[in-house]
Amino acid sequence: MLSFDFFQKALPYDDFFTQFGKPTDKPRWDATRQKVALTPDQQKLLGTFRRKTNMLVLAGAWCGDCAGQCPIFEKFAEVAPVLVPRYLDRDAHPAAQEELKINGGNRVPVVVFFSEDGQEVSRFGERTLTTYRKLVAQLGGDSCGSGLATGDTLPGVVQNWLDEFERVQHILRLSPRLRRLHGD
Repeated sequence: MLSFDFFQKALPYDDFFTQFGKPTDKPRWDATRQKVALTPDQQKLLGTFRRKTNMLVLAGAWCGDCAGQCPIFEKFAEVAPVLVPRYLDRDAHPAAQEELKINGGNRVPVVVFFSEDGQEVSRFGERTLTTYRKLVAQLGGDSCGSGLATGDTLPGVVQNWLDEFERVQHILRLSPRLRRLHGD
C-alpha cells in the first residue's frame, strides 16, 4: 500500500507545472484538456459521484502519455468536485516511483485512488485498454508514438478512465466504514 503521505505532498495541476514543467509541457496538456468533450451521459454519471476521492497521479510533465490522459482527470473534477486530483513528479519521488512500477518498469501516469480518510482504494495506469488495442494493432512498425491520445482514440480513453472512476465511486459508496461515517 502506498502511504497517503505522498498524496499530501502532491500538487494541484497548475502548481505541478510551475514546479516541474518546462514552458512547452503545459500547453500540450492543456491542448488535450480542450479536446476532452464529455458526453451528456458521462456528465450525468459524474454528477452522481458522492464520495470524496483523493487521487494521487504519479506523472511527468514531460510525458506524452500523461499529456494525453491526465487532463481528462481535470475535466472529470470540473463536473464532480468530490474528485481531488493531485500530481506527484515521478522523478522527484523515487520511493513512490518504486512502489508504483508496472510490469517492473517506471511507468506514468499511474493513479492511486484514496478514500477521504486516506485509505488506498485502487490503482490504475499507465495506459488504457483503448490505447493498448491501438498499439497492438500497430505492432511491427519502427516508430514510437507520442503518447498523446488522438481524436480517434480520445473518446475511448476518456471512457476507459471513467469506468475506473465509477468503479472506485461504487467501492467508496458501498463501503460499510464510510456508510457508517456518513449515515447512509
